[in-house]
Amino acid sequence: MLLSGCSLPGLGGASKDTIKVGAQSMTESEILANMIAQLIEHDTDLNTALVKNLGSNYVQHQAMRGGDIDISATRYSGTDLTSTLGMEAEKDPEKALNIVQKEFDKRFKYKWFDSYGFDNTYAFTVTKKFAEKEHVNTVSDLKKNSEYKLGVDNAWLKRKGDGYKGFVSMYGFEFGTTYPMQIGLVYDAVKNGKMDAVLAYSTDGRIKAYDLKILKDDKQFFPPYDCSPVIPEKVLKDHPELEGIIHKLIGKIDTETMQELNYEVDGKLKEPSVVAKEFLEKHHYFD
Repeated sequence: MLLSGCSLPGLGGASKDTIKVGAQSMTESEILANMIAQLIEHDTDLNTALVKNLGSNYVQHQAMRGGDIDISATRYSGTDLTSTLGMEAEKDPEKALNIVQKEFDKRFKYKWFDSYGFDNTYAFTVTKKFAEKEHVNTVSDLKKNSEYKLGVDNAWLKRKGDGYKGFVSMYGFEFGTTYPMQIGLVYDAVKNGKMDAVLAYSTDGRIKAYDLKILKDDKQFFPPYDCSPVIPEKVLKDHPELEGIIHKLIGKIDTETMQELNYEVDGKLKEPSVVAKEFLEKHHYFD
């Protein structure tokens, strides 16, 4: 989806009492967007509209800049720090969060909330069986065998900073072969022994469901990717009740919980809206 100063189809005439919640084309983003939308509709007289499949961080950012969304359900500190803000990566999670909060307020007049409680970082992942057999616990341990096969999404191979080139520079070794693939396919590839290791997302539910092991990033190569919602200050001024609603979710969803919620969608094929509702009901948000 490409935005260039025009409204998204069907939203140009949306009511001023309709809050447009943006979701990236990732399972957790849709789940969290649904949580926010359901809480807004339960706690206020406002209506909501979900704007889904915002395919990249750039598209999501442009959608907010153009007024096509009022809330970004998922923004990641490390991603926006280097891409949107064009700044150097920061390895300390608290410092990274403080920087994006300050800079988004200063540059865009957006409120970047504290984290939901999890970060969704890239993570080198193997099966537990492989880890035991090869005595692999950290990323550096993969250096012992130059024939290991790595499955990874193509975007990371070309990514600057925290991509493959930067990884080789910091860790000092290359894999025997790297196999570009869609990120959703890496989990089955490593589970079925097609790959020795894959670069996965730390909150993906298949890590737990497939009995996989995340290797410790012992050189702290990947910056933190703490996940937070973002809302323009103008929207909060027009609808101050939104801030209290968002705060109900802040710090309430840790990495393991997000893995489980993601697997409800990706593994059990539930709709994100259903998973969101079940979570909110379970934790008495609707009481």
